Amino acid sequence: MYQIPVLSSSGKRELAADLPQEVNPHLLWEVVRWQLAKRRRGTASTKTRGEVAYSGRKIYPQKHTGRARHGDIGAPIFVGGGTVFGPKPRDYSYTLPKKVRQAGLAMAVADRAREGKLLLVEDFAGVNGKTKEFLAWAKGAGLDGSESVLLVTASELVRRAARNLPWVVTLAPEGLNVYDILRTERLVMDLAAWEAFQARTGGEA
Repeated sequence: MYQIPVLSSSGKRELAADLPQEVNPHLLWEVVRWQLAKRRRGTASTKTRGEVAYSGRKIYPQKHTGRARHGDIGAPIFVGGGTVFGPKPRDYSYTLPKKVRQAGLAMAVADRAREGKLLLVEDFAGVNGKTKEFLAWAKGAGLDGSESVLLVTASELVRRAARNLPWVVTLAPEGLNVYDILRTERLVMDLAAWEAFQARTGGEA
């Protein structure tokens, strides 16, 4: 069990949470690889020798020239010719088992909890959509911009207040993912996001 700090306008308390005790780096790598593969646009495209804009005429006779034999000028050996086995538009996404995805997300959150880098927030008192309001709240919460922060909250006003800060990445609860957790140093979640996380991973708060 992990004891996770919960911050509210009335002060701090702790919440006991059942999270994985061991983190499997290879499983996290698998989930991140799957995520990034899904994000690839897959629009890279090259032309084969049949698609380049050159004549298909044989450039000189096969024999008696003293030169190597060649066909048309669109052959891959010539500058400007077609590409052999070059990229074509494709879908890079693949299927990863749901249980692996759930385990990866739980392990990523557990890793932040183990490091003391996970903070739950009951309410963002005084934050109503303005960046200066969020900065004032963050200062009181011990967030000064020296570490990158992943802020996961159901409040659109809070996300709007924080999204312009270069050290904050904002997400709605349904967008919580392993890649963004691992690429930031701190994880801050409101209780609505925490409950959504528990529901996704099958845990209990």
